[in-house]
Amino acid sequence: MSALFEPYTLRSLTIPNRVWMPPMCQYSAASEGAEAGAPRDWHFAHYAARAAGGTGLIIVEATAVSAEGRISPYDLGIWNDTQAAAFRRVTDFLKSQDTVPAIQLAHAGRKASTDRPWKGGAPVGADEHGWQPVAPSPVAFDERHPVPTELTVERIREIVGQFADAARRSLDAGFEIAEIHGAHGYLIGEFLSPHSNRRTDAYGGSYENRTRFALEVVDAVRAVWPEDKPLFFRISATDWLEEAGWTADDTVRFATDLKEHGVDLLDVSTGGNASGVRIPVEPGYQVPFAARVKAETELPVAAVGLITDIEQAEKIVANGEADAVLLGRELLRDPSWARRAARELGAEVHVPEQYHRSV
Repeated sequence: MSALFEPYTLRSLTIPNRVWMPPMCQYSAASEGAEAGAPRDWHFAHYAARAAGGTGLIIVEATAVSAEGRISPYDLGIWNDTQAAAFRRVTDFLKSQDTVPAIQLAHAGRKASTDRPWKGGAPVGADEHGWQPVAPSPVAFDERHPVPTELTVERIREIVGQFADAARRSLDAGFEIAEIHGAHGYLIGEFLSPHSNRRTDAYGGSYENRTRFALEVVDAVRAVWPEDKPLFFRISATDWLEEAGWTADDTVRFATDLKEHGVDLLDVSTGGNASGVRIPVEPGYQVPFAARVKAETELPVAAVGLITDIEQAEKIVANGEADAVLLGRELLRDPSWARRAARELGAEVHVPEQYHRSV
């Protein structure tokens, strides 16, 4: 039996295999008007293809809990009911293909209001549908980005509420798993790291204070997310800084806190909060961070980061380094990677009836 194609159960939900798709922004939503932030035909075709290809779990890209929480004006959002209703077409199809639909709830913080990556990804102003970013502290991400507005305690509490509201809408939209985005230098990650959090109040300074906002978001989402449905948290396990950053030790400690607050799985990535850092990128370079959390805590983990090879993915799960693998760019290249892997490993995976002649 292939470890990669064993079902995996969290709470009352069983995911048919361990080949999962991580959130990958498509920057393809309308930027303004009544349909702003809602999924369009591109999103449906994109996610439907990977579901038809046998992917066990698909986490829809970073979906903003407010208009100012988008990375770009072209990001998905779920801050209103129109957006939630539009997601139903996606979630219904994924379920019809035996794929579990999940959604990543996000706020971009100081890295908000930027252009599409293929247009350079530079910050955009009001004349290009942009806005003023916010952050825990008035510290710009780099020399290109504007200095963000420091959040007041009142605004922090408002954003916590926006995450809860987004979770309620996600449930109405048909999602089975919610993931809170605490990675890659976006708002929650900015609070976690002393590199970006220079506050001196209850949300800055000590480890307990820097993790306060993240845990408040987790508690707010868990309070409205059904008890029988899983909750994930995505984290950057390290800022890749030699000092004054979030570390792997912090991640292990935080994993225990997250489990105590009702998180069911840690989606382990790295980086994104500090510009100009050197990251030793190679196949599976982030897997050791996931493996350490799994070995030292009781929180299940998923591994991500240049996982491309079938044998490589099988070994990660079979060796107990992670409970599942998240294939990003490889699923962009090959939407049917899971079916191809199942054939090679002698396993079974859902195949649409329309494609049975290919088996």
